[in-house]
Amino acid sequence: MKILAVGDIVGKTGLQKLKDVLPFIIKDKNIDFVIVNAENAADGMGLTEKMYKEILALNVDVVTMGNHTWGKKEIFNFIDDKHIIRPANYPLNNPGRGYEIYECKDKTIAVINLIGRTTMSVLSENPFITAKDIIDEIKHAVDIIVIDFHAEATAEKIALGYYLDGEATIIFGTHTHVQTADEKILENGTAYVTDIGMTGPKKSVIGMDVDASIKRFVTSLPEKYRVAEGKGMFNSFIFEIDDNTNKVKKIDRYNK
Repeated sequence: MKILAVGDIVGKTGLQKLKDVLPFIIKDKNIDFVIVNAENAADGMGLTEKMYKEILALNVDVVTMGNHTWGKKEIFNFIDDKHIIRPANYPLNNPGRGYEIYECKDKTIAVINLIGRTTMSVLSENPFITAKDIIDEIKHAVDIIVIDFHAEATAEKIALGYYLDGEATIIFGTHTHVQTADEKILENGTAYVTDIGMTGPKKSVIGMDVDASIKRFVTSLPEKYRVAEGKGMFNSFIFEIDDNTNKVKKIDRYNK
């Protein structure tokens, strides 16, 4: 089985790049299951229902979110749909679900979304404890466990990888929008990468307009961020799983 994880969709450019590339990669690489992070799809903050439907129409199995989950009010119209999950360690009783279990090629796949707490400015429960509690609850009922850890600090992501090594099948990071080259299979079998990157405007500052971003850093004055335009880039990882062991045997970066 091959699972494709696509980095954060940023703005209209990112969505168009997803439309251009995803059908090709699914066919060319024989992808079985697709996870896309889309919390920045709508003008860099949140997700609209129209965009959500367009993403699912591309044969995406799961849409994950992050710190901008509630960026567009209409999210409440579809946050309870089975194909979208938001961070599981958001406060209790928040709308939506933090994980879901799916079926693919006679396998059961649990996908968990988590948000980090280091420099994220989001009120949330401990992602380590939340993840462990969920895994303990579902591990005997699923074949594969995938975690999208939407976090800023590389140290927090790496620590989670080692903490859950051998318990999760795949742990990948999102949020920082810069793809890391540290993909590895940890000693107890968990496939790990700190950040899978961004699908959005290539000439940008993590998806935002270059001039506006520079002005903020040079002057320290408030300047509204706006999503950059122009040519897009596609960042992703392909995780190939051994059907007998349910462990990842190969990790490939796919960028276009």
